[in-house]
Amino acid sequence: MLDEQFVRNRITELRLKKNISEYQMSLDLGKNKSYIQGISSGRSMPSMKQFFEICDYLEITPIEFFNTEKKEQALFWEAAAIMKELSHEDLEAVFPILLRLRAKTGSKKQAEP
Repeated sequence: MLDEQFVRNRITELRLKKNISEYQMSLDLGKNKSYIQGISSGRSMPSMKQFFEICDYLEITPIEFFNTEKKEQALFWEAAAIMKELSHEDLEAVFPILLRLRAKTGSKKQAEP
């Protein structure tokens, strides 16, 4: 479940992966020295604008912020980017292949038109 605790923990996790202190991140964001510590401790939450600034600072997209799956999905995102560039006709050609591959994985979800 996504909640305020998730946001606090995720900011901390991503900050630690970059080996950045709360103090340094706060200053780099142009905030007071205890800004990130306040978020981490639960005393405050970032506004939507501040959330986007934090994502930019951590060099991730908001989607990546909320994607906590352990395995990398770089190939998925690359395939999705390629599919966005396809014509409608080409997408219609690829779609049955995707459905066939999904059926092989045993997924029970139904495709939406």
